[in-house]
Amino acid sequence: MQRILNGDESAFRELVAAYRQYLFQTIYAIVRHPKDAEDLTQDVWTRIYFSLPQYQMKGFKTWITRIAVNRAIDFKRAASRKKEEMTAEIANSVQGTAVHHDNHLEREVVLKETVQLVRSKLDQIPSNYQDVLMAYYIQHQSYQDIAEAQGVTVKTVESKLYRAKQWLRKNWKEEDFS
Repeated sequence: MQRILNGDESAFRELVAAYRQYLFQTIYAIVRHPKDAEDLTQDVWTRIYFSLPQYQMKGFKTWITRIAVNRAIDFKRAASRKKEEMTAEIANSVQGTAVHHDNHLEREVVLKETVQLVRSKLDQIPSNYQDVLMAYYIQHQSYQDIAEAQGVTVKTVESKLYRAKQWLRKNWKEEDFS
């Protein structure tokens, strides 16, 4: 630690080499997405480097784990907020089409129920399918863009979308949305 604090970059590289895989696995266990885990791991190493002067020289692995876990949880919360914003966006578009209804109160109740239904249905989708469904159908990304963002092949994206559609057909019925 003292070598790092004295500006020895090779000492920090040794530290990164020793704990790189451990931090990646810790973050991946929370975010469940390899590309996000890679990005977050890089961010955590930056945070560790700049926080080293405040490190109290006890429990290093615990200290870096806490930084990694907190960063991954913050990321998940932000992603959850983004999902809620997209749901609100869908609700706003539903509201836009409902402008012609005469009864304002009825429209608000229907809209609120629709938003709740969509949220509950979206939360039922397994997380490995949620990512690809959101990216393709809501964010209108191409298979190639999704593959690059998730760090997988285009074929994997195609398979995930196919399996996601199969899951939806099996678990959702049209009357559930009526």
